[in-house]
Amino acid sequence: MNKKRILTAGEPMGLFIAQEEALLEDVRHYMTSVAGAEFNVAVGLTRLGHEVGYMTKLGTDPFGRQIVKMMNANGIDTSLTTLTDQYRTGFMLKSKTSSGDPDIYYYRKGSASSTLCPADLDRLDLSQWDAVHVTGILPATSETALAATICLMKKAHAAGLPVFFDPNLRPQLWPDQATMVQKINEMAALADYVLPGENEGKILCGSADPQVIGRFYLDLGVRAVIVKTGADGAWIIRSSGSTHVPAFIAREIVDTVGAGDGFAAGVISGLMEDLSLEDAVVRGNAIGTIQIMHVSDNEGLPTRDELARFMQETPRQPEK
Repeated sequence: MNKKRILTAGEPMGLFIAQEEALLEDVRHYMTSVAGAEFNVAVGLTRLGHEVGYMTKLGTDPFGRQIVKMMNANGIDTSLTTLTDQYRTGFMLKSKTSSGDPDIYYYRKGSASSTLCPADLDRLDLSQWDAVHVTGILPATSETALAATICLMKKAHAAGLPVFFDPNLRPQLWPDQATMVQKINEMAALADYVLPGENEGKILCGSADPQVIGRFYLDLGVRAVIVKTGADGAWIIRSSGSTHVPAFIAREIVDTVGAGDGFAAGVISGLMEDLSLEDAVVRGNAIGTIQIMHVSDNEGLPTRDELARFMQETPRQPEK
């Protein structure tokens, strides 16, 4: 395998996972871990043998130290991770549920990573990297983080690097929905590959129809759009046409959080390894399914051998 170097930027957070099903205010026992969409993608890519750099800021507090330890344990490059004693690391609570999505509560306002700004990119040498991955979460945390994300995408585009963008909508972090839609779509227009979910498309494009979503972003200049449709799989929409890629069948659904991040890791790694876009999305579907069968946001992410075994042994949904 030809190992590639992928750069991401975002906000890793401390995570408290409820150990019993109850309202968050009634939970007595939590397990700690590390969360963050970009962190999940970074872990997924390193477990598949690629190198990942993480541009972020963390507080010199227990959560920050825990995150750095987790990054080191997973082989994530921390040379672009800044530690500060002026701001704290964000964290979140996640409920336990046997059906549907868990409840989430954030403590991230004024966090260290939200202070990222374009000046933090001054020392960035993009000649060391092969691709850039960003989401719509970091830019939602502050005006400076929004500016830094846009700056990174423009620099990557100018350097000829493929840019992957997952909208990953977090409405509670934006001042209002209109601002969120405008800014997310402005960033999507700077990407080569956009990976929205169908429900996100309904908010961002006015339709949950993958074909409408795909055409919307193609008209903005995107190279390809991969629309996630849950248990149905995903649609690839390019100027040459569209293709449906069926999902793998989950043995059980334990936790839906992190499925889209696993999907992104599969697609990015596949394209970096010169797989066809269709085969890359098959890989993305596989890792997304593996994710929903594990409680943690990232601990179930597979190695190459584990992924190959899962793809060989697990049936897929019928073709459309």
